[in-house]
Amino acid sequence: MTEVSGAVWSLTILGILGLLAFDFFFHVRKAHTPTLREAAVWSSIYVGLAIVFGVGVFAFGGSTMGSEYFAGYITEKALSVDNLFVFLIIMASFKVPRDDQQKVLLFGIVFALIARTAFIFAGAAIINRFSAVFYLFGIILLVTAGNMLKPEGEDEHSADNFIIRLAKKVFHTSDHYDGDKMFTVVNGKRALTPMLLVMVAIGGTDILFALDSIPAIFGLTQNVYIVFTATAFSLMGLRQLFFLIDGLLDRLIYLSYGLATILAFIGVKLVLHALHENNLPFINGGEHVPVVEISTGLSLSVILGVLVITVIFSLVSPRGKVQTAISGARHHATNYVDLEYTADSAERERVYAKLLEEERQLTQADPKFRQMIDEELDLAPLIERAHREHEAFLAR
Repeated sequence: MTEVSGAVWSLTILGILGLLAFDFFFHVRKAHTPTLREAAVWSSIYVGLAIVFGVGVFAFGGSTMGSEYFAGYITEKALSVDNLFVFLIIMASFKVPRDDQQKVLLFGIVFALIARTAFIFAGAAIINRFSAVFYLFGIILLVTAGNMLKPEGEDEHSADNFIIRLAKKVFHTSDHYDGDKMFTVVNGKRALTPMLLVMVAIGGTDILFALDSIPAIFGLTQNVYIVFTATAFSLMGLRQLFFLIDGLLDRLIYLSYGLATILAFIGVKLVLHALHENNLPFINGGEHVPVVEISTGLSLSVILGVLVITVIFSLVSPRGKVQTAISGARHHATNYVDLEYTADSAERERVYAKLLEEERQLTQADPKFRQMIDEELDLAPLIERAHREHEAFLAR
């Protein structure tokens, strides 16, 4: 394993902090909704930086470190896209105004980076002392993979969780936003705004995400520098990616299956590695078990292959297109009738245009998917209400 000097560590950390500061002061500080072009350009820049960094790792650290970095980066990036689903659900349940969603996302990214850094160094310390922890990491990933295959509702990640209920009981809270302020004054009393509560909710989910993602990347490499940088670069640009693929998130209906496959594969790899390094007395008398170990090159190939197949199947699936239209219509109709969603008339027109397109897709859907649409009992009244709101808006 190539040793990384303190100077390289310092420069890397300063570079990441500089990117976060740049993102805040030049993009997030002033509340606005990023255009599709802005999101695409900056998403490309952050992915480009991650690739350039990986090429540098190849050049200065060798092919093994380079392969481990890209395997870790791609895995963590895929997991972070899955995290965006949960962020979307949380922000929808809190009805975060569109213009302020950037700030919530950036907070989530920073908190995730802090939480995962803590888990990385804690995990590295445990691995150095107890190699048997690979058994535990492997089991965690296999259980997580199984849980990903279970159907889950939005309520599992909604705003109504223990921390939020406790905060509302203990502290004076406001039901309405005051721009992007954390605190406001209601009836002469200082109160917490929903902006602070949504950040608490996202911070809590970030900790849960770290419990899955850190064992996954330790299954690909035990080089702490590679683990840290791959994780950090996977989080960079996540805010822009959210706005870029906002309409595509619901389309990736098979993503959970792909991620479950990847996590199960890494879980098996970890268990095999644990058997190879075994020192538990009740397994093979404390001696290592002669098993096949999975190479980094094979890991990278499997991860890329699974993701490509998952995305292609999601995008071409007729059922996926119908499910996307249903989810999109509900999402855009809800946003349109929510007057606190945004004050930008152009943004409201964009949302309404999206709703019309999704409504057209539903009316033209194959009859065999009609039951899927009919089961959404509250969707038609919601869309009708959005039409009435639009007519009232035009009549002003």
